[in-house]
Amino acid sequence: MGTTVAPTAVVGPSPARTPDRWLVLLVAVGGALGSAALIVLAATSESLPQRSVSAALGIWLTVPYIAGGLVAWRRRPESRLGMLMVTAGFVIWANFLAWSSNSLLYTLGAAAQFLVPAVLLHVFLAFPNGRLRSRLDRAVVAAGYGAVALTLARMVLGEGGERDLLAVVDNPDLVTSLRTTQLALVSAVLLMGTVSLVLHRHREPPLRTPVSFFAYACSLGLAMIAVLYLVQLVAWTDVLETVRYTTFAIIGLAPIVFLVAILQARLGRASVGELVEALGINQGPADLQQAVARALRDPSVRLAYWLPEFDSYADVDGRKTELESSPGRSSTAVKRDDQTVAMLLHDAALNDEPRLLASVVSAIGMTIENAQLQVELRARLEELRGSRARILQAEQSERRRLERDLHDGAQHRLIALSLELGELGDHLDGDREMRMRIEAARREVMASLAELRDLAHGIHPAAVSDHGLAVALESVATRATVPVQVIGATPDRLPEPVELAAFYIACEALANVARHAEATSAVVELERTPTALVIDIRDDGVGGASAETGTGLRGLADRVEALGGRLQVWSPRGGGTRLRAEIPCE
Repeated sequence: MGTTVAPTAVVGPSPARTPDRWLVLLVAVGGALGSAALIVLAATSESLPQRSVSAALGIWLTVPYIAGGLVAWRRRPESRLGMLMVTAGFVIWANFLAWSSNSLLYTLGAAAQFLVPAVLLHVFLAFPNGRLRSRLDRAVVAAGYGAVALTLARMVLGEGGERDLLAVVDNPDLVTSLRTTQLALVSAVLLMGTVSLVLHRHREPPLRTPVSFFAYACSLGLAMIAVLYLVQLVAWTDVLETVRYTTFAIIGLAPIVFLVAILQARLGRASVGELVEALGINQGPADLQQAVARALRDPSVRLAYWLPEFDSYADVDGRKTELESSPGRSSTAVKRDDQTVAMLLHDAALNDEPRLLASVVSAIGMTIENAQLQVELRARLEELRGSRARILQAEQSERRRLERDLHDGAQHRLIALSLELGELGDHLDGDREMRMRIEAARREVMASLAELRDLAHGIHPAAVSDHGLAVALESVATRATVPVQVIGATPDRLPEPVELAAFYIACEALANVARHAEATSAVVELERTPTALVIDIRDDGVGGASAETGTGLRGLADRVEALGGRLQVWSPRGGGTRLRAEIPCE
């Protein structure tokens, strides 16, 4: 017999080469020199009213993007987000060159003025893997970069004055029109980008890693830049400075949040050690899943165990489960001896932390055998319950068929025979003895018909199917050998297997009352709870009944358990007997 191997899935980003240290060092040195240059530019600028504040804002807006981008590039080389953040940092830095009195530096800085929102828009929409996810995102980013052309047109028309090396003509009116158009266009593009980010957060499950805070900062940052440009568009000078500083604070905060999140993710690997320690306690499947969820900081984590005998995956309760393929979800194979033994289903954001994910998966693979055996046992029990339910359904179908055959066949024929005997007796006026014999035969036929009806009713109680459980129980109570009180009723019809099980319980209990209990009365009580039907049957007899020794009660217990319920029996000597069954209705 061959071994069935679980299918595997390749998930997460493809391996990427970590940038060389010399390259990272070169970029870091460039960022440090750029920061120093901003301080010098601010100190020597003739147009800045608050030089120290301007220098601090310049560093606040550039250094976090360069530093955060470098860390992300090193930690997650498979993502382009790190390179985009570094690029954004240097573009923001280039924008501040407009402080310089040098014509070349001023021209470069002025040209980068509206390149900054375009690059930030690209960075924010490309979170978390550095790639734009939809056509809308690509269109919005393209429009943002396209708006930069209007900046160059304004400079050609002489907006920058004598320091503007691109100036060809001097047309202030056209420059004003172009500036108004550009502010409106960029504001609209940024608002569309904000809407796109909100839609991404709405359509996908919430990210549960610390990096998620960066996504919220991105949305707020784009919205604030749009508000800043709208305030400039309507010349609302009273609030311009407040909006400007608020926008700068949020834009600079976003990469800091991202950097802190990455560092937290690194510190979070200590949780892997806690996971390994927890796994050493030989935990069950549910406890293992909770430990993994804590280690990954993802409450949505699920473990699906591969069971070769069933050729399927099963959850921690042993129930067959399908691997998730919904947006925002991902799966990672857990292997033992190069064979897939389980799949870890988790938030797709964890793909941005491949080392943490790999460490947790490795820890699971070393200690998963016990949990897998427990899941396999639970799957066998689940299969057994399913088999019992199918057997019960088949039995009930066969009972229904036999009852229908008896009703439509033998009973009709006996009724016809009784009528025929009655007519035959009416034609024998002169033969008294023959008439008496025919009448006796007719009584035997009617007795047989009554017995046949009782048999058919025992095989399948048509009253339950036709009129409901309460009516059928009242009918049984009227035929009982002792007074029986039926209390309670179900407000509506229940699934037929549930009603039949309750009916058979009542019939068996009342039959035992008649045969063994020596009781003077009995009570049948029905109660409908939100999730189950409860039937409680009590008598005042001698007690001593047992579900273990009586085949009737044992059969009823099997029927109830096959429906996922429970049958309890209390029968102390001299204290009467009580049966209570809880049968799930959902």
